[in-house]
Amino acid sequence: MGSGIVFLVGAGPGDPGLLTLRGAELLAGADVVIYDHLANPQLLSHCPQARKIYVGKQSSAHTMTQEAINELLVREGRAGNRVVRLKGGDPFIFGRGGEECQELAAAGIAFEVVPGITAAVAAAAYAGIPVTHREFNSSFTLITGHEQEGGEGEIDWANVARLPCVAFYMGVKSLERICAKLIEHGKSAATPAASIQWGTTPKQRTVLATLADLPVQVAAAKLGPPAITIVGEVVKLRSSLNWFETRPFFGQSIVVTRTRQQASDLTRKLLNLGAAIIEAPTIELTPPKDWSSVDEALRSAARFDWIVFTSANGVAFAKKRLLEIGLDARALGAAKIAAIGPATAAAVTAELALRVDLLPRQFVAEALADELIARDGVKGRRFLLLRADIARPILVEKLLAAGAAEARDVAVYETQPASTLPAELTEALDAARVTWITFASGGTARHFTALLGDDYRRRLAGVKIASIGPITSAALRELGLHPTVQAETFDIDGLVSAMVRFT
Repeated sequence: MGSGIVFLVGAGPGDPGLLTLRGAELLAGADVVIYDHLANPQLLSHCPQARKIYVGKQSSAHTMTQEAINELLVREGRAGNRVVRLKGGDPFIFGRGGEECQELAAAGIAFEVVPGITAAVAAAAYAGIPVTHREFNSSFTLITGHEQEGGEGEIDWANVARLPCVAFYMGVKSLERICAKLIEHGKSAATPAASIQWGTTPKQRTVLATLADLPVQVAAAKLGPPAITIVGEVVKLRSSLNWFETRPFFGQSIVVTRTRQQASDLTRKLLNLGAAIIEAPTIELTPPKDWSSVDEALRSAARFDWIVFTSANGVAFAKKRLLEIGLDARALGAAKIAAIGPATAAAVTAELALRVDLLPRQFVAEALADELIARDGVKGRRFLLLRADIARPILVEKLLAAGAAEARDVAVYETQPASTLPAELTEALDAARVTWITFASGGTARHFTALLGDDYRRRLAGVKIASIGPITSAALRELGLHPTVQAETFDIDGLVSAMVRFT
């Protein structure tokens, strides 16, 4: 038994980007993470090494009682673990964090509290509602909507009704009573009010009404928990300050089919434009089963006139293997470097500290071959291609046909098809909740449709399809799928731009 410590970390209101730097640091070093329903599961990516325990805490559907959670925290702390208790919002704002700290203090367990951004501030901001404004209010009050009538914590409605701006937490089920009490104690029935469900996430929904009409409007919209209600004149500002829900892909579910190694860049760009992302990698990148041909090629790389990279992954795998066999970028000698696409060129510079000598105007193998032939001539020259095992042969064929002395194609990584698609995707397709599917290669499209099943055309009916370029589009058409958009520049930025223009 060692001396453990428990960190109560505010997970924020839902957007994983709102986690504090301290919270991310503690997750990365945690032995155990105990998380609840309102903590975004994406935050668990910060702690792949940790044992994870879900304790629920949904309204009326607790996976574990508060008393059991308290006991769990004490037990894990006594076991000598670094424990992160990841709580939605802020631990001390209607999160029962104070009770958990009391239990830890009584048990002699060290603890630390890391505040989080609370829903009243964040959800309101994402709905375009500033909770303070000098023209309307100089105070802002937080109240729980789980009031027990007649209990010690009963709300003083007469005083609350005089407050200029109030946020009610967890009050959807009590909304009719809350609004009625405010009006009964003198609040104008015409006071602007808003209820915000799943604030700061792509699932955010906002209902605006007067205080008198809000319960009816919320019921009609079928808004449920988690939700927060803001009452005050500042709600009127939403009409001009609504920035989050007006982003191009807000409310749209977009499927990213790239490999796990590649998905982050596209996912981040789409998230920033408001999308809800479903990552469904259809292939995995793995090292070659046999390194012998790669090692021989890297050791003799200096004898080639050109080294060609067709993807950032090829650069990453080549660099890793160079280091593993005791070499570095100097092994490439005086060879010139060609790359397909700016992302690949950027990887060459970042990973190998080398300048790219040729980047074709079009990011396809045919264009690279044509520009090599036109610019430098290839007769008698030697080319080393470091790329995937499934790379198209057209580049090698064109170079050899133009007189290259050698065009050696070496697979520095292999692609393996995924065995299944995530349940989240199949459920979303069956419920017709998928707006877009993005494809960045023909191979990905073929693997995706194979995993989806023989009736993939029916299941994708009505779903928009975004293609990164003509080669991918041709593969999609062979599968009987017709791209809704195709990138003008054949990279991730071009793909996203084409989707935004269509939207």
